[in-house]
Amino acid sequence: MSKPNFTDEFKIDAVKQVTERGYSVAEVSRRLGVSTHSLYQWRKRFSKPLAVAQEFTEQSAEIRRLKKELARVTEERDILKKATAFFAKDAK
Repeated sequence: MSKPNFTDEFKIDAVKQVTERGYSVAEVSRRLGVSTHSLYQWRKRFSKPLAVAQEFTEQSAEIRRLKKELARVTEERDILKKATAFFAKDAK
């Protein structure tokens, strides 16, 4: 009999039930049909300390801000390139 393969999404959801929703490991493992040992391993692998989670959130916000700025600067550059081509054509 082969052991079942669970997706990372399934594992993360199982860990969230324990860490965020307050269910016991035994209850979640019984409900999902996985061993408590597996659930403890998943929790060790997928749960993050609060400081790491907060740092990840801050980094995500910084990445979003930088992507918006990059889009704005790219648009400005494209407008300037078109204007340069337009005025260069008139100068000839």
